[in-house]
Amino acid sequence: MSSPSGAHGPGDTGGRTAAGASPAGARPVPAEGPPGGFDLEEAVHRVQAEEHEGRPPATGTLGNLVVAAAVVLLGVAAVTGSLGLDVGSAAAPAAGTWPLLVSAVVVVLGVALLAVARRTDDAERFTATSWLVLAGLATMVVFVLVLPVIGFEIPAALLTLTWLRFLGHEGWRTSIVTSLAVVVAFYLVFVAALSVPIPHLF
Repeated sequence: MSSPSGAHGPGDTGGRTAAGASPAGARPVPAEGPPGGFDLEEAVHRVQAEEHEGRPPATGTLGNLVVAAAVVLLGVAAVTGSLGLDVGSAAAPAAGTWPLLVSAVVVVLGVALLAVARRTDDAERFTATSWLVLAGLATMVVFVLVLPVIGFEIPAALLTLTWLRFLGHEGWRTSIVTSLAVVVAFYLVFVAALSVPIPHLF
């Protein structure tokens, strides 16, 4: 029972509730998330939109078929060249072992691209940014030419540095450290562990 002045005495259950407070005995209502709360689906759509923003237009099915066929031909040519070397065996790999394995993977990937050529739009039309790919390919050709002359260490370090710093626009520190790490890793795996007879300085 309320007093005439509006104050509640002991045992009173009625009366007005203060603004923002839940009535006694009422089930608490879960608080709604902030308007800018994390939404996984929305985040995925946002990332996909950002990836396609500024991207060159897709080349279409014909372009996909041409690219896939080029990959297959490149893989077949590499397989042929690898077979001209000493392939060796699983127990005793030789100079042509790893090129043969990589070439076979390239052929398989090219065939897979042919299979999905009508359902994918990953291939892009040739634009100004495509010159970066040609620049990377040109540096790879130089790497192959100088490898038998001065070994793989210096060309591999310079190739990785060029790709990271000038084509990938990574920082100098990241480019230098990664280039040296790649050379050390290749040396430990192919020269020290597998004894692959590739040209090397040390």
